[in-house]
Amino acid sequence: MLTLPIAPLTKTAFAPFGQVIETRDVKAKLINEGFAQRFDGLAQIDVASEGGSVNISLFDGALRPSPILIKLMERHPLGSQLFMPLNEKPWLVLVCSDPRARASYRAFSATGQQGVNYARNIWHHPLLVLTDASPFLVVDRGGPGDNLEEVRLAEADWLALAPGAA
Repeated sequence: MLTLPIAPLTKTAFAPFGQVIETRDVKAKLINEGFAQRFDGLAQIDVASEGGSVNISLFDGALRPSPILIKLMERHPLGSQLFMPLNEKPWLVLVCSDPRARASYRAFSATGQQGVNYARNIWHHPLLVLTDASPFLVVDRGGPGDNLEEVRLAEADWLALAPGAA
């Protein structure tokens, strides 16, 4: 079984798949009489196709056994999907351009201060956390239409992630 290398999550490396959500290198705007900072333009939320609307939810991610076996990939043809950790714990991001092409897979280690916004139609693995009971703010598409496509890999094509080796 192929074990994928895990690279640090950067805006440049992730750009073909969407946006990295982080405030580093973003100029803050002081608001609320100077008692708060606002960081604008961190992601391009894309949910309006076919009558969609913004859906904001909370996910609570569970720890998977290590090594993490990659058996399934998913994408959302009608909208983007944003994940932002709320516990400041590192987590993993796995994307690919074609679930059946091993060479297209990219694994990233995200800090607890980084989120991602998967662009519409980007293949990605469901939430991969490194700490049990990890809460995430999720912004994605609600409304009519089928916004989930899944590909289950044949056992011979399963991949593995070994977070301790990252």
